[in-house]
Amino acid sequence: MSQQNMKTAGKRGMMSPRQKQRMYVVIAVIVAAFLVIGFAMFASRDNLNLYYSPEQVQNGEAPLDKTIRVGGLVVPGTLHKGSDSLVVEFALVDGSSEQIIVSYEGILPDLFREGQGIIARGKLVQGNHFVAEEILAKHDEEYMPPEVAATLEAQGHPFKEKDI
Repeated sequence: MSQQNMKTAGKRGMMSPRQKQRMYVVIAVIVAAFLVIGFAMFASRDNLNLYYSPEQVQNGEAPLDKTIRVGGLVVPGTLHKGSDSLVVEFALVDGSSEQIIVSYEGILPDLFREGQGIIARGKLVQGNHFVAEEILAKHDEEYMPPEVAATLEAQGHPFKEKDI
C-alpha cells in the first residue's frame, strides 16, 4: 500500500495492514495471558488445603475425599497404637464437644503427645473419620498453631493443653 493509500485509509477510519498486524499480536498476547492464568488456576485448585476445625467437620462443612487440614487438641486417653504396625488413632477436639477420629500410619513427630495442639493434613473419609497423611505438632511449649488457637478462642476455650 502506498503512502497515499495509507493516508487515505486512515482518513476513512480503516486500519493499515501494519496496524492490523499489531492488533492481532496484541489480541494473541492477551488470549495467551488468559490461557496461562486459567491453566495455573486449574492446576493449583487441588493444591489448596483448607483448614477445618473438628466442629466444622462434624457439621458437614468439610468436603469428603479432598485434601484438607484439621486441627485441634489430642484428647488424652484416646491415643491407640497398632500392636504390629505404625497405625495410630486418636480423637481431636477444638474446645467444643465435637470430636473427630484421626487415623495415621507412620511415625508420629517427636513432640506429639496427648493434650497437645496439632494439625493433620489428609482426607475426610466419613462423617467424623479423618485419615491423615501428615501430622504437624508444635515445636515448643508456648507455640500453638494459629488456626487451632483461633478456633479454640472462638469456642471460648483458653487452649491450655492441661485443661482438656
